[in-house]
Amino acid sequence: MVSTSKPAIPANTIYITEKAASKVKQYALRDDMETFGLKVAVKGGGCSGLEYVLDIVAGPQDDDKIIKHHGLELYVPKKSYIFLAGTELDFSDGLNGKGFVFTNPNATRTCGCGDSFSA
Repeated sequence: MVSTSKPAIPANTIYITEKAASKVKQYALRDDMETFGLKVAVKGGGCSGLEYVLDIVAGPQDDDKIIKHHGLELYVPKKSYIFLAGTELDFSDGLNGKGFVFTNPNATRTCGCGDSFSA
């Protein structure tokens, strides 16, 4: 019997699924970026108080935590890390696909669109 359950995400990391990592690489190649990583951060705003920020960048900032999954480096600013630890970043492109999807155990409330949260 094949298990379809997802592995538990350690509380001290941020995990990007293989599908999401592949999509980031596809976008970077489309933009002719040879060296890149994904900046994953939060900033004040959105309807719930904090909103997610994703950006494909050439490299990390001095204060970024670097996390590697599926051949992709994630750059997470230390100030954002406390709100994102334990989060899974996936990509949904099905019939009701929303693009990049965050599953954040730190979120106490999220908005309807899933782009912002409060912790």
